[in-house]
Amino acid sequence: MTVWVETDLCDACKLCIKACPYGAIELKGGSAYILERCTSCGACLEVCPKAAVLTDFKPRQIPDFSDRKGVWVFAEQRGGKLTRVSLELLGKAQELAGELGQEVSAVLLGHQISDLTATLVEYGADTVYCMDHEALKHYRSNAYTKLIEELVNQYQPNIFLLGATHIGRDLAPRVSRRIAVGLTADCTELSIDSKEGILLQIRPAFGGNVMATIANRYSRPQMATVRPGVMEMHKKPGKGNVIEYKAVLFENEIKTRVLKVVKEKKKGIDLSEANVIIAGGRGVGDANGFDILRELAEVMDGQVAGTRVTVEEGWIPPENQVGQTGRTVRPEIYIACGISGAVQHRAGMMNSRYIIAINTDSRAPIFQVADWGIVADLFDVVPEMTRQLKEAKEKTFGI
Repeated sequence: MTVWVETDLCDACKLCIKACPYGAIELKGGSAYILERCTSCGACLEVCPKAAVLTDFKPRQIPDFSDRKGVWVFAEQRGGKLTRVSLELLGKAQELAGELGQEVSAVLLGHQISDLTATLVEYGADTVYCMDHEALKHYRSNAYTKLIEELVNQYQPNIFLLGATHIGRDLAPRVSRRIAVGLTADCTELSIDSKEGILLQIRPAFGGNVMATIANRYSRPQMATVRPGVMEMHKKPGKGNVIEYKAVLFENEIKTRVLKVVKEKKKGIDLSEANVIIAGGRGVGDANGFDILRELAEVMDGQVAGTRVTVEEGWIPPENQVGQTGRTVRPEIYIACGISGAVQHRAGMMNSRYIIAINTDSRAPIFQVADWGIVADLFDVVPEMTRQLKEAKEKTFGI
């Protein structure tokens, strides 16, 4: 894109000079002159009253994608078991497809996995594309990428969603590169723009300081990976259609072999499965401050979590961190103790069903997302909550 000035039209009003954010315009010979450091941002074009600033830029035309139909979900399975995030994405896909008037499809790859198709239909898939091949028993990048590329090119979906797991993060960029489309990674929310009918992909950006909304207007399918735990699963009554897609694979195409599978023991707890989470922030003070949170968690049959700073200080283990750089959770009850509520932390817990915030600062951002807020010292409130819950349990259950 080139920007220039028609000197015969310019009246040297200097409005373009004031509008240029890069100081790339100056007066020369009685008219404005564009310098080499111009970035072609277009700010000067909008302010010139004489239309003396011109450009050869032509607006990009949005292609016709009316033939692209369907919201697809990559149904990730490991060892014959579907990952939870796949079922969560099917729940969201139902919502997106409903707004678009389209259908939901699941893409399932593996070996001896045909029995999983019924589960995918139960959780919202109208169609399941099933690829069963011995070479797909274990995930291998080239094999999965090749087959999904073929499937996408043949059926041309509108939207394609994958979980932001280790496999999803490896597979999604490879597929997007093969089919020449954009990809938004680690989304925490998805919606449909009511005017344009395009997918709005929302994710934390700039270190979690802002929530960016990204739209892909110029290619299909619209691809995104979504963090586990941020969407809800929804079962859908009815029958689905299973399409057995014949996979043609040769070992020399795959280029890698799986010699041995070693299952690593899980470290610590799985916060994504917790119904109750008691989380602490800087206000807890130190590692000993988490003791009263553990007492409350024990009474409520919950788990203890914390913010990034509590992990960096060594107060709790890394696997207990909730937030943009930690785990994304969706418990029934989330009690935030001494947590200010920075956007990085809120991105990991704001989809909890009920949020209770305890903080001495009434202006803390955490109160903006809390269902109930208690402006008080957590060291007064939490022990009292524990005491009353214990008494209630004793009266009800005699324990």
